[in-house]
Amino acid sequence: MNSVNAELHTFRSPAFRSVVEEAIGFFEGTPVHRLPPPGRFKGCGVYALYYLGGYDLYTPIVCSNRDACTLPIYVGKAVPPGWRAARVTSTERKSLYARLREHVRSIQQARNLEVGDFCCRFAILQEVESDLIIPVEAALIRKYRPLWNSVVDGFGNHDPGSGRYNQARSEWDMVHPGRPWADKLKGELTNLEEVVERIRAFLG
Repeated sequence: MNSVNAELHTFRSPAFRSVVEEAIGFFEGTPVHRLPPPGRFKGCGVYALYYLGGYDLYTPIVCSNRDACTLPIYVGKAVPPGWRAARVTSTERKSLYARLREHVRSIQQARNLEVGDFCCRFAILQEVESDLIIPVEAALIRKYRPLWNSVVDGFGNHDPGSGRYNQARSEWDMVHPGRPWADKLKGELTNLEEVVERIRAFLG
């Protein structure tokens, strides 16, 4: 039996890359708002958070964002419920605004962060453009390597619920303790000093 020639099965699309780059260019030109944005809005899409506070470990990030928000600390997305199963309707949208509000609560609960030290920008992707949400998020993470996506995991985690507290606290919850549900987690912890050293090496 002949072996598979992978080249005959490999799809490449410069046009697709061009569309993703166009979406990133649009995203980078959107207005920056304090977190949370001033007023509710509808729609799903991608977003970035920028840190401008006084937490010592993050000084290199703050320096990069001093004149303009150019280095996100976190990039995320909000996709419509049912997106994976192609069952989305115009009324079934979990909005970017709701996701950003969830992040506000996490930051407010952290004992060493202040929500007033964060800004955000976002791009709403609707209709056929909503299919770009995941590839655009991935491209932004590759481009900027945000700290909370690349080194410190767990910022976007949710309460696992009763009966599931045998897992360990995330690295984010170790560096930024305070979320009440995270304090219930009983699993073996990562060494905090090792996490801090990885942050310093990454930002150095």
